[in-house]
Amino acid sequence: MERKLQNIARIRTDFPEKFGIPRQSGVVAELKGKIVFEPGFRNPDILKGLEEFSHLWIIWEFSENLDEEGNARWSPTVRPPRLGGNERKGVFATRSPFRPNPIGLSVVKIERITEEDGNGPVIYVLGADMVDNTPIYDIKPYIPYADSIPDAKGGFTDSTEYKTLDVKWETANEIPDEIKVSLTKILSNDPRPHYQNDPDRIYGMSYAGYEVKFKVDGNTVFVLDII
Repeated sequence: MERKLQNIARIRTDFPEKFGIPRQSGVVAELKGKIVFEPGFRNPDILKGLEEFSHLWIIWEFSENLDEEGNARWSPTVRPPRLGGNERKGVFATRSPFRPNPIGLSVVKIERITEEDGNGPVIYVLGADMVDNTPIYDIKPYIPYADSIPDAKGGFTDSTEYKTLDVKWETANEIPDEIKVSLTKILSNDPRPHYQNDPDRIYGMSYAGYEVKFKVDGNTVFVLDII
């Protein structure tokens, strides 16, 4: 009998759309997420002992990369952002979301575990790189002795420099300090597609209920407006 994956939970984040989400989990450690289990998995016993761990593996669905029939949109080769979008690598040599099976893998930090009326056990996490309402297939504890390999090779990522941009706020509109800190780090990681490098182009992204307008000139992100 064929067995199908089932969603056990969904994660709530401040990203209503894909644009602007960090390309790896943990890159912006302050980003908050809330894992809410589906009704059939709201038994508190399901998380017994999890509070002893600091981090989680989340196995989830690239739900925004499906076509109208629900099939994964994928390509045998992709252009990794770390290579500036100028060189192709095999999809299985990358973390690209455009995969034959739309499955993502992220490490997040456990902030706290609570019990909430109507939702059962809820896990609050930090460092998530997922769009709001992303389906989750499984959760596993991160185990340092098995999951951390200090002498592992990083392929093409070992030879590419990880750069961040300066962020300058040119809008007089005020936002809460917590959101401003997170948003500054998101923008410093340059959310633009790497094939775009027009200093006059104005980009827009949604985050935490705000619409942000910005442009990038050289190594600086200029925040022009936030509503």
